[in-house]
Amino acid sequence: MTVVTRYLAREIVLGVLFVLLGFLALFAFFDLVGELDDLGKGAYRIQHALAFVALTLPSRVYELMPVASLIGSVYALARFASQSEFTAMRAAGMGRVQALQAILLAGVGCALFTALMGEVVSPPTERLAQRLRLGALGKGAVGEFRSGTWVKDTRRAPSGQLDVVRFVNIGTLNADASLQNVRIFEFTPDLTLRSIVQAESARFEGDSRWVLSKVDETRFDSGRTSDGLPTLSSKVLHDAQRVWASDLDPNILRVSLVDPARMSISALIQYTRHLRDNRQSPGRYELALWKKVIFPLAVIIMMMLALPFAYLQVRAGSIGYKVFAGIMLGVVFHFMNGLFSHLGLLNTWPPWLAVSIPSLVALAVASLMLAQVGRMR
Repeated sequence: MTVVTRYLAREIVLGVLFVLLGFLALFAFFDLVGELDDLGKGAYRIQHALAFVALTLPSRVYELMPVASLIGSVYALARFASQSEFTAMRAAGMGRVQALQAILLAGVGCALFTALMGEVVSPPTERLAQRLRLGALGKGAVGEFRSGTWVKDTRRAPSGQLDVVRFVNIGTLNADASLQNVRIFEFTPDLTLRSIVQAESARFEGDSRWVLSKVDETRFDSGRTSDGLPTLSSKVLHDAQRVWASDLDPNILRVSLVDPARMSISALIQYTRHLRDNRQSPGRYELALWKKVIFPLAVIIMMMLALPFAYLQVRAGSIGYKVFAGIMLGVVFHFMNGLFSHLGLLNTWPPWLAVSIPSLVALAVASLMLAQVGRMR
């Protein structure tokens, strides 16, 4: 590795960090403004809002890294070109291959940083941020519907046969992982309603055990009269407390309330397996899982896409022109990611294909542009 390669890679990384810090400052300001509406509610104060915004910054870093890598690389390379440094490097014998090596060196470092933020740093800080906010506000998280969150749960007999199918409605998931306003609709394997359980609260005790408090259960029993006619009877049971065995745990419930893009790979795998076991579609979460795999590679591809800009000989306003072009490419890449994610869900494409198309298109464009500047030499 030559001195020129190391120098070029270092300046590109510095350019990426410069742009990333600018984006983080901008998004942190917008996030803080969005939190001002909740100041004064419960015990929520400005220090809680500042802490919440600070704890969500790792998630922002992960989301912004591909665009920041593209714009930062374009900025660094355009600055080299405007100051004739890139021309001097080429005159000293640096070809496209060596320049690409510098890009890849910087790209691998940025990709590892992105993976670290997305898998190690971001998930726990995001959970801590939500607990801090909900605890200060004095309320819990609710689901996507007015009635709360709906989760499917199944239980199997020791023989492996399906024994019980449950649909669980959770009104509120508190910051301490306890539940409020829980309703459990229990069915037989042929989807005949067996019972409806309502509990004021639920607390997880570990080992697949929940303790329900202030329980009201309506139990349905079917039978036949002496004449052979079907009958249906019901009875109501009341318990102060009851143990409820379920494979659901607080981690799975938190996952159902969190944006899949901000979850770790291990959490996505766990919840995807839970959905498959309960015969539910894991499409959104499989898509997020493959994004976790592809996203660091997209950082490298974005930096490769920036390399041809160093060969453009634009004398007047060159840096501004190239940075603007880089921003436009970053915006197009961002919208393509969202577009093909939705198209993949709607058309049931393989998740790996839906999330790979934008990066593959960017790689093809980068290769064509590099080939074009090679012919222009």
